[in-house]
Amino acid sequence: MYFAALLARTEDGWEASDTELDDVETLSDLADLARQAAPDEDTVLVLIEQEDGWFGVVRVDGEEDPRIYVSDAAAAARSSYGEILLTDELLGRQPGDDGPDLDALDLDGTEDGEPDADDADSADEAVADSGSGEPVPHGPVGDARVLDDLGVSEKELRSLSGDALGEIAEVLGVSEVLETVR
Repeated sequence: MYFAALLARTEDGWEASDTELDDVETLSDLADLARQAAPDEDTVLVLIEQEDGWFGVVRVDGEEDPRIYVSDAAAAARSSYGEILLTDELLGRQPGDDGPDLDALDLDGTEDGEPDADDADSADEAVADSGSGEPVPHGPVGDARVLDDLGVSEKELRSLSGDALGEIAEVLGVSEVLETVR
């Protein structure tokens, strides 16, 4: 089960709204959606979670590039919402880089060219598919300091699990506001 919400900081405090991401295909689309929710180019947080799987925070401050944190890139890579957040830049790739041509390399681990079944199985397990065939790291990626100035330190963000969005909302003082849109 997925949940996504926008938290927009205004003069009167934080305003929350449930958001539908069905029409969002790229990070740019998501940033535009966030900017529409922010009067006067205030800070907007897009909070996305897959229950017991992963969570992501996208911070948009006016026209600046979005800042992103994803708690588990490998888990997010298996999600259509996660794929929106896992940009080449976030994963440390060159745009358009499809990765190495694995077919051109002899990776079977045997001298005679016969694949070893154990090696093939372990290699398949070690790669979380990002859709491009490139490995995606297990664990957090992105800017873990994305919420530092709002009261959630890098260490705290990295240690969140379970109801991570609820814990973030509690620190921001918007638990009740977030719960109304859940």
